[in-house]
Amino acid sequence: MASLLNMVQGQPIIEVSLDGIETRKHTRFQDKQLGALRLPVYSGDDDITGVIELKMNKQKKIEHLGIRVELIGRIEILNDQKQSSDFMSMSRELEPQGLLFEDKTYKFQFQKFEKQHESYYGNTVRLRYYLKVYMNRNYGKVQKEIDFAVLIPQPELEDQPQTSLKLEVGIEECLHIDFEYFKSRYHLRDVVTGKVNFYLVKIKIKHMELAVIRKEQYGQGPQQQTDNETLVKYELMDGCPQKGEVIPIRLYLSGVDITPSIKNVNGKFSVKYILNLILVDEDDRRYFKQQEITIYRKK
Repeated sequence: MASLLNMVQGQPIIEVSLDGIETRKHTRFQDKQLGALRLPVYSGDDDITGVIELKMNKQKKIEHLGIRVELIGRIEILNDQKQSSDFMSMSRELEPQGLLFEDKTYKFQFQKFEKQHESYYGNTVRLRYYLKVYMNRNYGKVQKEIDFAVLIPQPELEDQPQTSLKLEVGIEECLHIDFEYFKSRYHLRDVVTGKVNFYLVKIKIKHMELAVIRKEQYGQGPQQQTDNETLVKYELMDGCPQKGEVIPIRLYLSGVDITPSIKNVNGKFSVKYILNLILVDEDDRRYFKQQEITIYRKK
């Protein structure tokens, strides 16, 4: 009877407002399932504070088993929820078990909470931080979730000396080239620069491309799965090069949807970025060489 009455009158409504949201920096994510997200950013020693409103929604009395707010950091494997897990959780009691007869307002604060990992929303994996407010009842739970973002600068990567990346591509007596990227680490708005040297060209090359690939890997051992997505493809050369020719490389990352590289978070997943140099001949045969690079967030 109580459940039927609740359906007729409507569930209580929970609303969450974060303090200073109008002036706080926001960032955007493109989530495969949720679409475009614009989330407030917390970093460093930032606290997260706000106000929770619980509205009766035309009910005169609400019996409950307690009301709580939780701050949760969670890794979600979208194709296999059994592998999903929380890596942090903090909880505050707002109201002990009892009765409500009117709308209530609660203030909450989580001080200097641990920001161990950066937020990530990908094709197969999500690393999210969110607040969950919930009211437990005998016949179900009423809850509200609100996501926010954690961004983590990596000044230690910015300060390390750079090394260049040199690779060779060869087909015996047909093709010999080497290419060089002048850096191995790039910040999110950096420019990939380098050069391609042609020493031997006896095949008819139609064009040369440079692509940036994002590689999401999740799971471990034989159960590991990989999702590859080409983020951008840029034509470096049109037509067949001559022996001795040098082709410059310049690719701006500021227009590419990239995040910092992520290495084996809690044994759950990694995100790698690959530069893929592709040669296409007149028969549409493709010759390619891939090189992993590190992407980081500047301070």
